[in-house]
Amino acid sequence: MEILAKTPWKNSWGDIPLTLDYFKGTMFEAVEKIAEKYPKNVAFDFMGAPTTYSKLVEEVKKCAKSLKTIGVREGDKVTIALPNCPQAIYVFYAVNLVGGVANMIHPLSAENEIEFYLNESESVTAITLDQFYNKFESVRHKTKVLNIVIASIKDELSKPIKAGYMLTEGRKIKKIPSDAPIIRWQEFIKLGKHCFYNYAVKRNADDPAVILYSGGTTGTSKGIVLTNYNFNALGQQIIATNPMFSPGDKMLAAMPLFHGFGLGVCVHSMLSNGGRCVLVPRFTPKSYGKLITKHKCNFIAGVPTLYEALLRLPSMEKADLSALKGVFSGGDSLSFELKKKLDKFLYDHHCMIQVREGYGTTETVTACCLTPPHIYKKGSIGIPLPDTYIKIVEPNTDIELPYGEEGEILLAGPTVMKEYMNHPEETAVTLRNHADGLRWVYTGDLGYMDNEGFIYFKGRAKRMIITSGYNVYPAQLENILDSHEFVQMSCIIGIPDPYKIKKVKAYVKLAQGVKANDDTKEALMEHCKKNVAKYAMPCDIEFRDELPKTLVGKVAYRELEEAELKKYEESHKETVLL
Repeated sequence: MEILAKTPWKNSWGDIPLTLDYFKGTMFEAVEKIAEKYPKNVAFDFMGAPTTYSKLVEEVKKCAKSLKTIGVREGDKVTIALPNCPQAIYVFYAVNLVGGVANMIHPLSAENEIEFYLNESESVTAITLDQFYNKFESVRHKTKVLNIVIASIKDELSKPIKAGYMLTEGRKIKKIPSDAPIIRWQEFIKLGKHCFYNYAVKRNADDPAVILYSGGTTGTSKGIVLTNYNFNALGQQIIATNPMFSPGDKMLAAMPLFHGFGLGVCVHSMLSNGGRCVLVPRFTPKSYGKLITKHKCNFIAGVPTLYEALLRLPSMEKADLSALKGVFSGGDSLSFELKKKLDKFLYDHHCMIQVREGYGTTETVTACCLTPPHIYKKGSIGIPLPDTYIKIVEPNTDIELPYGEEGEILLAGPTVMKEYMNHPEETAVTLRNHADGLRWVYTGDLGYMDNEGFIYFKGRAKRMIITSGYNVYPAQLENILDSHEFVQMSCIIGIPDPYKIKKVKAYVKLAQGVKANDDTKEALMEHCKKNVAKYAMPCDIEFRDELPKTLVGKVAYRELEEAELKKYEESHKETVLL
C-alpha cells in the first residue's frame, strides 16, 4: 500500500517541495546563520521594545559565557521555567550554544511538579522569574540543582512601561530576601566577563537539545528528548508549507515556550528563517486581539478556545486583519461550526485567507500535518508536511489499513523524537521500526486517510483531557487525589464547556467516616492546589457513595462523561429555548 499521501502540496503556491535539504547544525547555529544574513532586522518585539538579530546573538553569547562560568557543561540539563520574554529566548539558545539540554517546563507548575521535573531531568541549574522563586526554593534541597537564576520582567521594560508595571503587576510579587541563595539575572550576565574562551561547544544535529513533557502512552508525565535536527527540520517544513512567508514577517508568539507549538512553530521556526516574533508573556483574548492589530501581525497560531473568545470581543468589531497571511489552529480539534464562524470573521475584517488546522504530537515537536492554504476538506486535519509520513494501522500493530478505514495514526519523519528520557520501555512501546525502514511514532490517536492523502482525526485512544489547549492526564490527578486520607477512590473526567471546550471535574468516593461537606471539598481543593498546575485544577468535586464500574471492576469514566454531556446538552437546549 502507498504510505505517502498523494501530493496536494504540489502545483500550489509555487509547487511546494515534497522533500527538503535540512540544515545539519545546531539550533543556535541556524539562528546565527540568519543573523549574519539579516543583522539589522528585528528578531523579536517585547512590550514595545524591538531587538535586532545582531543584538539577539550578542546577548545569547553573553548568556552562554555566564552559564559556562557557573559550571554548566556539555550534556548538562538546565531547567527553563519562563514565560515568553527576552531572557527566555537568550537562555534557551545559550544552553544550546554551551552544549547543554534545555528542560522546558510550565512556570505555573505546582511545587511537586517542579520537583519532579528537576529530578527527572537531573537539572543542575534552574532559571525562572522572581514571582516563582518560593516554589523553586522550597523543593531545591530535594534536587541536584546547584544554581537558581532569577529573572524579572521589569528588567526588560523601557522606563515608562516599567513604571506602570511596578504599579500594577510588580506590586503583587513578593520580595525575595536579600540573602536568598540565588543569582539575579543582571548579576548572572555580569559573570560572563570572567569567561574568555571555550564557552561554545560543538554539537551535532542529532544530539539531544530540548526536553518537553507529555503523558506518553501511560498518562504518566515523561520527558521527550528532542534534537537540534528535530527543531531545525520543523522550522524548514513550516516555511516550505507557507511560501507566502517573507523574512521580516511578524508572528504573534503567544503560545508558551514549554509547549512544542509555542517553541517550535511560533519562535524557532521564525528565528531560524528571519521572521519577527511578537513575544507575549501573558495574554488574555482581549490583549491577543489588540496585539494582532497593533503590530499588524502576518501569522498567528492558537487553540480553538482562544479563537472562540476572539470572535466575541467587542474590541475586534472594527479590526483590520488584512495583514494576516496565515492563521493556524492546533492543540485541539477545530469544530466545523467554529471554522465557519472564524473564516467569516476573517473575511469580514478584510482578511483574504482561511484558518488552517494542523495536527501533531510533542513526540514530533508539534505539527506534522497541516491543511494546505488552497484546499479544505470538511473534518480533515490536512496532509503530512514534507518528508513526513503518516499511515493508519490496526491499533498497536503494523498492519496498514485501506483508505477510509479508521485505525491508529502513526507518524514518521525528521521531527520524530530521540526517546523518552530514562524510560526505555515506554520508548520501545511508542517508537517502533518497521520493515519499510522507517521509525514510527504510535500516537494512540484514531483516524483515517482518504484516497488523496488527507488525514481525519477521530479521537484519542489515550485517556486525556484537553482544556484550553493544555493536555491533562486523568490518571495523574487521580493518583494525587487518591493519596489524600479523605479519599477512597476518585475519577477525573472532562466535561463540556462553551469557552474551554472541556473542563476538569473530579468524582470522589470518600473514605469511611469522612463527611461529604464543603469543608471536605475545600480540603481536597487545597491538596490539589499544592500538587496540580493551575490549568489542570478541577472546576468541581462531586462526592458519590459509589462510582460506576465496568464488568472488569474499573471505574466506568465513560458513563460519567456521557451523563455530564447529556446534562450539558439539556441545559444548552433550555438556554436556546429561553
